[in-house]
Amino acid sequence: MKADRKALISEAAPVLADWYRENGRALPWRQDRDAYKIWISEIMLQQTRIEAVKPYYARFMEELPDLSALAQVEEDRLLKLWEGLGYYSRARNLKKCAMEVTERWGGQLPADYEALKRLPGIGPYTAGAIASMAYGIPVPAVDGNVLRVLSRLLADSADIGQASVKREAERLLTDCLPKDRPGDFNEGIMELGETICIPNGRPSCNDCPLKTLCLAVRQGIQEELPVKTPKRARRREQRTVLLLQYETESSGLVTGIRKRPEDGLLAGLYELPSLPGEMTQEEIRRTLSERGVDAREIREAGKARHIFSHVEWDMTGYVVRLDRLPDPGDLIFVEKAQVKEDYALPAAFRAFRKYL
Repeated sequence: MKADRKALISEAAPVLADWYRENGRALPWRQDRDAYKIWISEIMLQQTRIEAVKPYYARFMEELPDLSALAQVEEDRLLKLWEGLGYYSRARNLKKCAMEVTERWGGQLPADYEALKRLPGIGPYTAGAIASMAYGIPVPAVDGNVLRVLSRLLADSADIGQASVKREAERLLTDCLPKDRPGDFNEGIMELGETICIPNGRPSCNDCPLKTLCLAVRQGIQEELPVKTPKRARRREQRTVLLLQYETESSGLVTGIRKRPEDGLLAGLYELPSLPGEMTQEEIRRTLSERGVDAREIREAGKARHIFSHVEWDMTGYVVRLDRLPDPGDLIFVEKAQVKEDYALPAAFRAFRKYL
């Protein structure tokens, strides 16, 4: 059976590589084989759609065009450039990795798959992408798109969420990918999964270069695959978000923000302060008063929900106008322009930005 699987993948591999050469989308990070550009794009594309990534990638590259610039950037500026992409630990690992590569590898990502895997924030998938696409090293790059394509091609009902299934896919592809153009194959199978062999909705099997080889198509089960165990339900939390505002004579309207702890959810980012639960205006007024903050006016700023990987925030916002600036504590009061230019405010608070 395994021999049959290898034979099928080996037959499909050059077809995919040729198809990619003819049909691959013209994306900014595909213009050359630059390892730095491939690395940044792959990290950005984790958990984020290609079309959404494009403007972030362009902005990032304009300010940090090479590994040396990334190694030297201040963390607050890096997080501001990353603002909106989420999973901010990815950005911090980029800087850690750039610093290590500068120190140990002369400022150039190593042309070595095993060495790449040992760098901060680079796992087997990203290492495989860089090694194969930038350096032509014949190693696989297995992500969800690849697992989905293989599941359908092989009519395999194994749960693709299992680590053992991913390891088996890596072993199969290592033996079967074309050694003379591994980058084209890896990009081809990912491209197929992103554009044709899609995860939600009906795959476009008539447009697929593998339609005559695909066992799921032959058996009519392509929409039943892949199999993946549903994730556990996320925890839900109620939050009351406060836009604490004061009208200054010199700067106009300023709003209080604070920096989150350096570990945990949204670590080290700036946020609008919030209180646990869904509080009434009177409860807000009383809570602030107990902390020495007098609210002159409180008005609603709407509701919003933000979904993280393991938790959902159901937020109710309030604009709170103050008679005077409170003792600083952990708050800093900033103008809207400063938030736009200097402070990374997570997407969780996007619904309330219009009140700044």
